[in-house]
Amino acid sequence: MKFGWRIALVLIIIVAAYFSFYPPKEKINLGLDLQGGMYVVLEVDALKLFESKASDIDSQFRELLSRLTDKKGLSADEVFKAIEDQAKDLKVDLPKYFPDISAPDNKAVIKELKGRAQGAMDNVEEIIRTRIDEFGVAEPQIQLQGKERLIVQLPGIENAKRAKEIIERQALLEFKIVREEGLEEALKGNIPAGCQLVYFEKEEGQEKEAPLLVESSAKLTGEYLESAGVSWDQFGRPVVSLTFNDAGSKRFFDVTKESVGKRLAILLDGHPKSAPNVNEPISGGRAQISGRFSEEEAKDLAVVLRAGSLPVPIQLAEDRTVGPTLGQDSINKGLVAAGIGMMLVILFMIIRYKFSGLVADLALIFNMIIIFGALAGFSATLTLPGIAGIILTIGMSVDANVIIFERIKEELKKGKTVRTAIADGFGRAFWTIFDAQTTTLIAAFVLFQFGTGPIKGFAVTLSIGIFASMFTALFFSRLVFDLVTTRRDVRRLSI
Repeated sequence: MKFGWRIALVLIIIVAAYFSFYPPKEKINLGLDLQGGMYVVLEVDALKLFESKASDIDSQFRELLSRLTDKKGLSADEVFKAIEDQAKDLKVDLPKYFPDISAPDNKAVIKELKGRAQGAMDNVEEIIRTRIDEFGVAEPQIQLQGKERLIVQLPGIENAKRAKEIIERQALLEFKIVREEGLEEALKGNIPAGCQLVYFEKEEGQEKEAPLLVESSAKLTGEYLESAGVSWDQFGRPVVSLTFNDAGSKRFFDVTKESVGKRLAILLDGHPKSAPNVNEPISGGRAQISGRFSEEEAKDLAVVLRAGSLPVPIQLAEDRTVGPTLGQDSINKGLVAAGIGMMLVILFMIIRYKFSGLVADLALIFNMIIIFGALAGFSATLTLPGIAGIILTIGMSVDANVIIFERIKEELKKGKTVRTAIADGFGRAFWTIFDAQTTTLIAAFVLFQFGTGPIKGFAVTLSIGIFASMFTALFFSRLVFDLVTTRRDVRRLSI
């Protein structure tokens, strides 16, 4: 059969595409703007990073920090610039406070801290991804934006507040020796060298946070953690059980051996959770974090501890939540716009090009089936701009057929037979269509490469639409014309 393989190919593509996306509610992933969810942009909290990396904090350094309190929430570049300016104004010698940084002056210290902040974002991305995977979000989108920002999109998330807490938390776990003497003097501002004041988080009914004086250097950190899970204490309250690896177990034994008769504070993100007395060395590498946790809070804490602490503190640069109702409203409006656009195009093509217009309309419907099949098959995410890309594809698909039809009409005016005019019309139109679609594809590639979230969704649907339009216009439409003109002697074409 002369057209057998062409007919078979079209049927295979139609069937495969249709069953790829049917039923659409189960097969097509909807983006944040269509099903609701959470969109956050994370960046390094430069002020916290600066404070946490300092080896010692004296009165001069505290004066510097007090001048920077109004800079909280600013971008890393703005904070580092403010630090440099204020340090110069107060004549603070930064290398003195950062002995681990081999730097001759303040500028070099700031440059090194900037570099650490930027270099840590790859690790931040990996840890955030692990946390979200454990949280159980379907189709999360996590990507770096430049060197200092991370975009996190969680479509369909129901508890955005809880997810935000899991993402934001640095989960820096530290064990520090408590200094019983010197607390009163420390509260007056006379903090002993090698020590720091930390505060328990304020609980309900308390007027202010309870202070604790601890040694600045941590005896043990979360980097030695092997696992973390939820268990219950003797009173039936949830606690987080920690298990250290071999190196951590040995270190924990040594720390508790040295600390017999003292209190060992367990700090999370700079806040003590508990400070139990050490009565004897503890072997086995196990510890507990207790507090007034709900079971859900304990589970979330275990999740972030298992994923590991973030190498740098982070803050929210942007926070946006889209409700599911708004998302459904966007879908409805998008479908109405696409439906109206498609019906008008179908009607116009039939009126303008008669039977040939009907062929173009069939190609358009085939085009839509291919697009949705490809979206489902490649597990791509459909966004609101993606719907705009589909609507644009409707016009592009028909435009390709219009170019072909006008070329065929030109050939018919030259007195050529219908079959020859069709063959020459498709041949002459090919490079015009190819060039136009290629330039659009280049633009779509740039949008996908450098765009974010919804813009990428537009680029994906536009790219799929370009390939689908070329296939349906140049292959499917040609097949229909060849079938019609070959099976009977057509002397006049309805075009």
